[in-house]
Amino acid sequence: MDTVQALAKEIKLVILDIDGVMTDGSLFYNNSGQEYKAFNSKDGHGVRMLQDAGIDIAIITGRSSELVLHRAENLKISPALIYQGYRDKRPAFRELLKKTELDPKNIAYVGDDVIDLPIMTKVGLAIAVGDAHHFVRKHAHWTTKALGGQGAVREVSEMIIGAQDKLEAMLESYLK
Repeated sequence: MDTVQALAKEIKLVILDIDGVMTDGSLFYNNSGQEYKAFNSKDGHGVRMLQDAGIDIAIITGRSSELVLHRAENLKISPALIYQGYRDKRPAFRELLKKTELDPKNIAYVGDDVIDLPIMTKVGLAIAVGDAHHFVRKHAHWTTKALGGQGAVREVSEMIIGAQDKLEAMLESYLK
């Protein structure tokens, strides 16, 4: 855990996958083909906590969905940091690196499936959600206890903020 804490201390940007990370991976459709996703409110607050701690959030997802844009807008994630429809996520990652001018060591990526590995193997902190594919967990620096869409992002946020010595003060601020 000490190594993970040292890596987390350097994080300035967290990249999130959507299906299986921000959601539990379930896809719901009505008879007209309209898609539905369930997002966890604790994960959403974790995103806000990261932002309050000065850490940016980006999204790179293999699927495209208006729901993702709505959730990102609700969480005040910059539209410029949202990449949808990238089954091969490497081009989006390269563009994000150019846009942010960050060193990969300052980036964390949270994923759940094998299509996340090409980025996870290039960032400073690779995180797998608790129910990630076994091969993804094997290549992650850290794996959450919580499952995707069930508090994993909140767990990530508190771990990173804690490693940066900002968590206690942030939690105490809720008592004022």
